[in-house]
Amino acid sequence: MKAPFLLFFIVATGAAARAGDRVYTAEQTSNTVSVIDPATNQYLGSIFLGEDVPVAVSPLYRGELLVHGLGFSPDHKTLDVISIGSNSVTLIDTETNTVKGKVHVGRSPHEGFFTTDGKELWIAVRGENYVSVIDPVKMKEIRRIETADGPGMVLFRPDGKYAFVPSSFTPEMDVIDTGTYQVVARVPQASPFSPNLAVDQDEVWFTLKDSGKAQVFSAHPPFEKLATFETGPITNHVTFIDNANGRFAYVTVGGKDEVRAYTRDAGASDRLVATVKCGDLPHGIWGSGDGNRVYVGLENGDAVQSIDTLTNQIIATIPVGQLPQALVYVPNATLDDKGTANLKPLGRANEVLNVDLVPPENANSLAHASVAINSLGLIDNLQIAATGLEPRKKYRLLLVGGPEPVGLVVLTGGIGGVAIVQTFGPLKEVVTGDAAVPAMKLELRSGEKGDGPMILCQREPSPSKT
Repeated sequence: MKAPFLLFFIVATGAAARAGDRVYTAEQTSNTVSVIDPATNQYLGSIFLGEDVPVAVSPLYRGELLVHGLGFSPDHKTLDVISIGSNSVTLIDTETNTVKGKVHVGRSPHEGFFTTDGKELWIAVRGENYVSVIDPVKMKEIRRIETADGPGMVLFRPDGKYAFVPSSFTPEMDVIDTGTYQVVARVPQASPFSPNLAVDQDEVWFTLKDSGKAQVFSAHPPFEKLATFETGPITNHVTFIDNANGRFAYVTVGGKDEVRAYTRDAGASDRLVATVKCGDLPHGIWGSGDGNRVYVGLENGDAVQSIDTLTNQIIATIPVGQLPQALVYVPNATLDDKGTANLKPLGRANEVLNVDLVPPENANSLAHASVAINSLGLIDNLQIAATGLEPRKKYRLLLVGGPEPVGLVVLTGGIGGVAIVQTFGPLKEVVTGDAAVPAMKLELRSGEKGDGPMILCQREPSPSKT
């Protein structure tokens, strides 16, 4: 059973964040951006960009849908927020927490970042095969750079000469010369699905969510491969940390509920130097300006955790919106110490029920699943993240305990044996039950119809928030 995240605590270790620093998370189900003050590790409020589902699945004339990606300008005064469902990038003033403008791009953009001079904003349009280049002043697209199908993210070498674009559908990372806007190298990925990368002047690290690996390439021509290593199922995001202990890459491994720290010293016999057990399905991650903290979004925990990188201990857990995805730490985002202008509380978006699914007793299985059930008013959103499945095999999540099992959603094991899917329904009260109506339980069974053997069954649910 997952530990509840009602607890908010701070341990005073290491250097404190500076006043005006901010942590932002993009939350896909509540369509919000939550704002945290890292100096106090307190949630300040949220920026609401769209309506909850199911309202948001009616004709979408206003607002954003599936708020997912984040980046920020070199002067730290503009946040770019990518919404997958509304095909848009929203620019937010970090001083006032207000929307400066919005640009629509192609199908299902994923992540975007400003060039090092701040004159352009590049968006990886994952549902298509190009990077959309935006003029952030004129608020319009000015060119498209063709890439491999499914570009997942774009980041720039610190000197601005090259952009690196891994793919989420094609086993290829593209390197783009920012002066000519031409792809100058096509680097093989070990598997097709890369959602995230980190770049410094010498190295590029990118994650492979489908196969549970990380790869390291040189940031200089000919961009040769330096390392490939196993990280774990549902490997999500990576960030670089430089501090008194050395140079590290911190990686979120969702299927293990871990953050793993790897040394960036090429000669090290073992790159893994620390493993931090964290909350439910860690996803986005970003380091503080001084390198003494990393902040981690818990996708199925609806919270952010702060890790002291000098001790690799969790020092704070902060509730945020529903299904946080990308996360960024922005130093000097505001001159206002309070920085709460135009922020709103989460309301019912602050409610989640966490459920663990584990193998039946005496089963010889490494399978496991994390389930988050978020309140959306009259209905709930259920997300299941499963590991240890058979690749390409189908499974069905069932609700059992009534007259007949109720099929909720079908999962297909990916190449690394993982699957993440969502479904909707009046599920939270059904799973928790009450004195008059016994609780029903979740089960995962093999077969598209769920008529095969039980693979996973439910532990008792633990309410993460109230």
